[in-house]
Amino acid sequence: MKSRDLAELLALAALWGASFLFMRLGAGEFGPVALAGLRVVGATLFLLPLLVARGQWAALRANGRAIFAVGIANSALPFLAYSYAALSITAGLSSIFNAGTPLWGALIAWLWLRDRPTSWRALGLAIGFGGVLWLAWDKASFKPGADGLSSGWAVVACLAATLLYGWSANFTKRHLAGVPPLAVATGSQLSAAVVLLLPMLWWWPAQTPSTTAWVAVALLAVACTGVAYVLYFRLIAHVGPAKAISVTFLIPVFAVVWGWMFLGEGLTLAMLLGCAVILLGTALATGLLKPRQAAN
Repeated sequence: MKSRDLAELLALAALWGASFLFMRLGAGEFGPVALAGLRVVGATLFLLPLLVARGQWAALRANGRAIFAVGIANSALPFLAYSYAALSITAGLSSIFNAGTPLWGALIAWLWLRDRPTSWRALGLAIGFGGVLWLAWDKASFKPGADGLSSGWAVVACLAATLLYGWSANFTKRHLAGVPPLAVATGSQLSAAVVLLLPMLWWWPAQTPSTTAWVAVALLAVACTGVAYVLYFRLIAHVGPAKAISVTFLIPVFAVVWGWMFLGEGLTLAMLLGCAVILLGTALATGLLKPRQAAN
């Protein structure tokens, strides 16, 4: 990975780590559906002029069906899931579950793309998913709290989102290789906006959200979605999906820091141990950690 790619990876991790903070700030006032809808609508409005200015509209149209699928699976549905999770679990915990995304990517690559893992990678999948299940078991409770929400369904939503992200990375590799990253980023947000526009209006909050919530949504849409997705699809094009998706290693670090700085959220021992197990399994499953080579 070149120094420029590494810099973009760190910037992407910081932006996506902040997205969990902004979802926590906006979900309570906007609700999950309106928040996810505003996120993709705002990102679309930011990205479309850039796409047109660079003359890449034709690339979007030529790959419209595949990009539409990515928009649903990599934006619309995961954004809804994480916005819902933000109502009842911390930004740090959501981001730790998000760190399991490469595990799904590796598993789906094995089953779908016939990218058969080595024994060490298979062990990594087992370790990583074991960490996810242990942390989910520790944190999930389907008993409604005082606010009528349960952390259990929030955990389920996070896991569903990571599955969709893993599928999307492999789908992008197979069907959108060579397509300009800006076209994929813009098209996916436009597709998600088309799908979520009517539900967003239907579930629009009855009470006007605060200025803080609006600022959070604006930053979530422009910085954490518009700019971030350009970086993400650039990384997929430059270094491949396996390395690009490794950004999830760094996201929990930023998410926990942002949550601690701005929301006073803490990090429990269970969260720390669960995160360590997930990241160890992910490092083995994606080939970033190669014990056999280390032994030579």
